[in-house]
Amino acid sequence: MKPRMLSFALIFVAAFGGSIAISNAAEQDEQFVPMLAYRTGPYAAGGSGFFGGFEDYLALVNIRDKGVNGVKFAWEECETGYDADRGMECYEKLKNKGPTGATVIQPLSTGITYRLIERASADRIPIISMGYGRADASDGRVFPWVFPLITNYWSQNTTKIKFIAMQEGGMDKLKGKKIANLYNESSYGRETIPILDKQAEIYGFEVKHYPVSPPGLEPLFDELAVVWLDITRRYEPDWVILRGWGEMNPNALKEAARVGFPRDRIVGVWWSGAEEDVIPAGEAAIGYIAAGFHPSGTDFPVVQDIVKHVHDGGKGNIERERVGTIYHNRGIIAGIITAEAIRTAQEKFGERPISGEEMRWGIENLNITPQRIKELGAEGLMQPIKVSCRDHEAGGAVKFQQWDGEKWQVITDWIQGDRSMVRSMVEESASAYAKVREITPRQGKSLGSDCNG
Repeated sequence: MKPRMLSFALIFVAAFGGSIAISNAAEQDEQFVPMLAYRTGPYAAGGSGFFGGFEDYLALVNIRDKGVNGVKFAWEECETGYDADRGMECYEKLKNKGPTGATVIQPLSTGITYRLIERASADRIPIISMGYGRADASDGRVFPWVFPLITNYWSQNTTKIKFIAMQEGGMDKLKGKKIANLYNESSYGRETIPILDKQAEIYGFEVKHYPVSPPGLEPLFDELAVVWLDITRRYEPDWVILRGWGEMNPNALKEAARVGFPRDRIVGVWWSGAEEDVIPAGEAAIGYIAAGFHPSGTDFPVVQDIVKHVHDGGKGNIERERVGTIYHNRGIIAGIITAEAIRTAQEKFGERPISGEEMRWGIENLNITPQRIKELGAEGLMQPIKVSCRDHEAGGAVKFQQWDGEKWQVITDWIQGDRSMVRSMVEESASAYAKVREITPRQGKSLGSDCNG
């Protein structure tokens, strides 16, 4: 894929993206999946890419496989603009559609996820916050309806510190180092502050947190210029963690280049590690490193099937040039997880449209093995996951990639997060949440426990 072609496509994403989204009226024999999407605004690149991939996979299952055991998908988009209030309105609009109501919610927004937890739980509709949302929701005994699958923010953060330590020569070499945490001032951006502070205490490095106002609230570029001057002239860190989203990312890289901070000393979150985050920055992005729980590319059989069965037939849900990009592939993984959880639930409840409550059981008993991943044509695209009552994360491994000016190059094997540290913090935070809200956690001591039902 030519970077110039992708950049050209992004110019038209707001205008064109909405028109290519499918909106299907669910019939009685269909499985309805609401799409709390955002194809407009400062986060349009991420939202359009993800939901385009998500819908492309559901369309593939409908066209190629005639549905999941004969049950086809239907979906409808509601534009949230990544705004929490609009997200709640969209949820209420879509939650009762389809023969069994909403199957599962994937809002692709930490803020909307936070707002939805109590309401969706009361409505008995599961939330999948794949790679985002509350990290402590990994404890399914307290959060039975929320699934931060594959890897949560805290696990990812421990892998970033491990990666930095690898570059420095070992975990003991972190002592005395300075790390600047440049983050989007939102619930998403603030999520990793507690674990970064804890790791700094354990390993002896210093961390300073630099908030940046979300795009649209302040003149972003001017604010980033001031922050980067403070980082480089006053703090002088050894490393910078970029926890941006949307327009913040390429602008942050441009400012890093302007003040002369090396891009190969900047490590981004996976929401700062897509083509749309680096191509607009041009040469300023070369050498930049980001975490990821999957790669980009079109060489995977599942992506090739999407091209063949969906896009070649004029049924695509995103511009053809963006197929196989990071955000699009992430949406495909979301689609795979959704379809496989439905398949799992059908084994227990029957080959028919399943309810949100049945879907929750399907997700909690989901086991996507390496063999199944190969059968799905996704070998190398996603890591195996095995969910349980106690463990709603079910993964935790991360790879790191580096931008070479044309594409992302994977530069590490899977790096497992610090499961012991993360799990301890998850349980402590979840316990506090349960106490405040007077929740009695489900029983289950081992990670493999089914909590007796």
